[in-house]
Amino acid sequence: MAHRYRVISADSHLEISPARWTNRVPVKYRDRAPRLVKLDHGGDGVIVENRALYVLGLAITARPYQEHRLYGMTYEGNFGSGSPEQRVREQDQDGVDAEVLFTSAGNAGFWRGIRDDAAYRAVIHAYNEFLAEEYCAFDRDRLLAMGIIPQTNVDDAVNELEYCARAGLRGVALGSFPNNQSHPTPEDDRFWEAALNLSMPLTVHVGFIGSRQGPVFRYRRQPPPDITGFGSDPVQLLTRFGGGIAQNAIQMVIAGVFDRFPKLRIYWAETMVGWIPYFYEQVDDIYERSRHWAEREYGLEPIRRPVSEYIRDHCVWGFLKDPIGVRMRHEMGVTNTMWGSDFPHSAGNWPHSRELLDEMFAGVPAGERSQMTCGNALEFFRLDDGRAEVGAEERAAVAR
Repeated sequence: MAHRYRVISADSHLEISPARWTNRVPVKYRDRAPRLVKLDHGGDGVIVENRALYVLGLAITARPYQEHRLYGMTYEGNFGSGSPEQRVREQDQDGVDAEVLFTSAGNAGFWRGIRDDAAYRAVIHAYNEFLAEEYCAFDRDRLLAMGIIPQTNVDDAVNELEYCARAGLRGVALGSFPNNQSHPTPEDDRFWEAALNLSMPLTVHVGFIGSRQGPVFRYRRQPPPDITGFGSDPVQLLTRFGGGIAQNAIQMVIAGVFDRFPKLRIYWAETMVGWIPYFYEQVDDIYERSRHWAEREYGLEPIRRPVSEYIRDHCVWGFLKDPIGVRMRHEMGVTNTMWGSDFPHSAGNWPHSRELLDEMFAGVPAGERSQMTCGNALEFFRLDDGRAEVGAEERAAVAR
């Protein structure tokens, strides 16, 4: 019988031991793969060369707040870290019909500690194979794990994107701009184009964390250093009241990515959403105040529409427990948000997500609640094939 969706967590996490999948890494690279280690306090950790130890603590906290621990947690025998069969049972306990799964101790940035590019690519590909052929294969309608894109160059990014699409994964998670620079580059366009041609959903968990370490934009020219100071980088200035969460989206707007690819949309998970209406207003004001000197001094080409319009049309944002965001839903756009449980991380409320949703959405029309907790995810991840209990008439009413 076809699965019927009512509630989808668009932001959950896959916390599993590397011992579950590293046998898929080619033998010649296996000694470079992530490894499980037992720590002195009895808990588990994951090590990767050139990276700090990943300690399993708040990543597995599906229990009362007073029992959350910074260390001492193990993969074995815990909630959220078992087999796919266990995971589906945990969804049922939580009243959730499917989860979009992001990987924590298995993300492209953490594994980029592997300096050898061939070994690094092999590790990522082995993990994506595990997701496609083993973990998600148990129930592809409910286990919606995002494939991982390597942080090396555009060729590698496109190649792994194509594999993930062929293998049947529901989307991919980017940890950096496709060309692995701190700013958009013309080379990235090959990746955006490929994603659209493949109809492959693109996601980012919070933001491109590593990209914050370099320049935010490739300007046509730079003013003399003796006349620049705090607040004089025009693209960075636009993030003044949005912080790092908004920076990558703004970079793409100013680089003209959404003008060149008008159908491109990106889901930024676990950002919360209560700040977005304020940000819409502020970013447009800042742009109008700074655009003229930015054009003169930096050669920044003007954009065609207000920044907020691009973000509203091309960006979807994820929220967890965010009552203010729910109240502000019309100011940001009901169709621009997706709820996530964060299970099994510390911001979640498993197995009480339904109670949390009832509390957050008290007084909210049923159609709007369904859109934010199911309908938007159905559309974005292309799951809407007539099996959902979010009806067409209901969604049309929300759109109006």
